[in-house]
Amino acid sequence: MVNLTKIATLIVALSIIVQAASLKATVNTIEVEKGNPVTLRIKAVGDEIVFPSIHDVAGAKVLGTSTNSSRNMTIINGKVASEVSQTKIIEFLPESNLTIPSYEVKIEGKAYHTKPIKITLSTSHTSVAQGNARFALEMKANKKELYVGEPFVLTVYFALRRDVQLSQEIGYEQPDFTHFVSSATPEQKAYIKGDYQIQEVRYILTPQEEGNFTIAPARAKVGVADGSRRDIFGMSYGTKWYQKASNALNINVHPLGVDASMVGEFTLNATLDTHKAKANTPVNLTVTIEGEGSLENFEYPPYHIDGVTVYGDDAKVETSIKNGKLFSHYTKTFAFIADENFSIPSREFQVFNPKRKQQSTLEVPAYSVEVLPSHESLPSQTTPKGVVQSNAPTPLEATPTKVVEKRVEVATVAWWMLALAFGAGMLFLWLLQKLPTLKRTPSPFKEDEALKILYAHMSEDATVEAMVRKLYAKKNGDSSVTIDKKELRAMVERFR
Repeated sequence: MVNLTKIATLIVALSIIVQAASLKATVNTIEVEKGNPVTLRIKAVGDEIVFPSIHDVAGAKVLGTSTNSSRNMTIINGKVASEVSQTKIIEFLPESNLTIPSYEVKIEGKAYHTKPIKITLSTSHTSVAQGNARFALEMKANKKELYVGEPFVLTVYFALRRDVQLSQEIGYEQPDFTHFVSSATPEQKAYIKGDYQIQEVRYILTPQEEGNFTIAPARAKVGVADGSRRDIFGMSYGTKWYQKASNALNINVHPLGVDASMVGEFTLNATLDTHKAKANTPVNLTVTIEGEGSLENFEYPPYHIDGVTVYGDDAKVETSIKNGKLFSHYTKTFAFIADENFSIPSREFQVFNPKRKQQSTLEVPAYSVEVLPSHESLPSQTTPKGVVQSNAPTPLEATPTKVVEKRVEVATVAWWMLALAFGAGMLFLWLLQKLPTLKRTPSPFKEDEALKILYAHMSEDATVEAMVRKLYAKKNGDSSVTIDKKELRAMVERFR
């Protein structure tokens, strides 16, 4: 038993893949308000790691340093991958724009170098933190002259004096965005400026029609502990409320003048994972659009191809704000399932560039897909040189036939055992009649057949669409998906 344990331990040890040494430096932000720190993390993977001593970062004062270690183990194709890492964390306070230099870290005796990182010191774009008011609001937009469909960034600045003690949560009412499609960005900023705490709330707004519009002010209500009212212990209680409104903004929206699907400056990339597939095996088309502008409202039209089941997932749109400009990254994937050759038609999208006042075209090319019979292997079969293939049957060698004589033994069964078996059988039949749930449920349709039948009716019923999504996810190997067989059968019966 001890030997078996040692052997098993040795097998596991031999199967461990130690991750290759690596080094990477990251920061929590590349743009920071003056007076706020930046956190630099230098992560090294490997054994025997030696970090340099860092007393300042490009002349900026270091506020503190720390180091932590971690070990991660994962199983990949039956092999254990082990990663041992150490991370050095440096917090520093920049006084001006700077570039974090390249640092040398030795891992297992070999020198590795980080990449330089540029840090920009920005100042607040608002004058809201002036005077001695308890709090203030201000609203600004990065554009006030734009075209229909051209997005812009609106920022509400909320400033609260640092010595103000709140007794209630702050009440905030966002501006009125009538005539605009709006969404809050995930990049909210908070920092200290002088005697005030500043909170920036950003919105991405897209005008839907031409005209001159006024965005109504944002409003805030702050509850401060009322010092004039005290309890028997001399402590203040009660709340005194203060309310304020921001300024309003005037936005002038010009007509687009062209028929365009997108407004901005974008590039498009389309990839098909294969041009040759087995019957009823999905072929995946991925379309990626990225650039400056908003793609929140862009809709990629569906594909309708005779004899082909097409499934499109929900588009993924990521937005970010860099140097006051809005950038978007759009990804959508289609799956095509067929049992014979088919073609995917091309797609064209018109884009209007408001900076250049020009129109351009983005194109998804057409694709031809060859569908092989399910029994045919995709890789081409090659024959070694000097070997001749033949379809003639291979002669079988004569093998002697062995006759086995089977003996049957008959045992005597007592009468009471027969009576007991008869009674048990009658009881089981009675239970089947009384408990219908014990009866066998007819097997549902095959899920591949159900997917093809239900796909054509996705737009008719939300429950059908949900079932198609589950079937497709399960077909692609998602083990977390469960299918209600009774519901599936009833749904398929509706459309047969």
